[in-house]
Amino acid sequence: MSPEDAPTALRLGTRRSAMAMSQSTIVAEAITESTGRPVELVGITTHGDVSTEHLTQIGGTGVFVSALRERLLDGTVDLAVHSLKDLPTAAPEQIALAAVPVRDDPRDVLISQCGRKLADLPSGARVGTGSPRRISQLRLLRPDLDYVPIRGNGDTRIGKVMSGELDAVVLAYAGLGRLNRLDDICEAFTPDDVLPAPGQGAIAVECRADRIDVLDLVATVDDGASRAAVAAERAVLATLEAGCHAPVGAYATLDGTRLHLTATVVADDGTALRMSTSGPVSGAAELGRTLAGRMLADGAATLMREPER
Repeated sequence: MSPEDAPTALRLGTRRSAMAMSQSTIVAEAITESTGRPVELVGITTHGDVSTEHLTQIGGTGVFVSALRERLLDGTVDLAVHSLKDLPTAAPEQIALAAVPVRDDPRDVLISQCGRKLADLPSGARVGTGSPRRISQLRLLRPDLDYVPIRGNGDTRIGKVMSGELDAVVLAYAGLGRLNRLDDICEAFTPDDVLPAPGQGAIAVECRADRIDVLDLVATVDDGASRAAVAAERAVLATLEAGCHAPVGAYATLDGTRLHLTATVVADDGTALRMSTSGPVSGAAELGRTLAGRMLADGAATLMREPER
């Protein structure tokens, strides 16, 4: 094949962080392997990457998504890759969720000084996490710890433990895997103890809805089971009208042709609401909406309301 006949590389937009580049490389290599089409990464800096404000002050994790979507719509890139848990539940009509590759481990994990587990930390230990969902559930297990909001990439957060600034941090297993730092994990929380964020561990690949050529290519890396599970989880979030940074956990697993879905909302004072349901995988989103409707009927909206200061 002459250089003139070689297929044009797809331009894949990604945040510039080490984890984002890692997961984008995974997607790029999978697309090339399945289609033969070369893919090049295009690093994009978002407002969330340069701001020092807490995520809740600048719009939550959705700030990482908007800049990539803008580059999709203006034609700068053909694809964009996100951590799926960061995606707002409502997307512009011009944007399509082209693929959800096979999901990674969705659990939350603890990294601490001296290899301690959560139960081993002394009372008053400082535990870093920027997630109200994690804080609210961890408080049910250890209400005597001091939970400290933090920003920064995974390496930066782990560094705060190694330097002694914090006693521990809580991060996502999948993110640490993409940073090759699984050996730092001291404890992985089961979903029974800490329910993951909707979509945690999954990667979202987006493109413009009118790019049928790109949609057809990217469909080759889509995993139906992973897509169904996150569809159910995100339907819970959307029906509760909760943002990506709300204290809501949801996790779905596939057993044959049935999905098993569990969701929780935990208030700042520790009041918790947790429900489960099962249904056909073909009705994943409806399953999530139905479960969220039951939760709203039992007071979920009140639990999500921020306490008066």
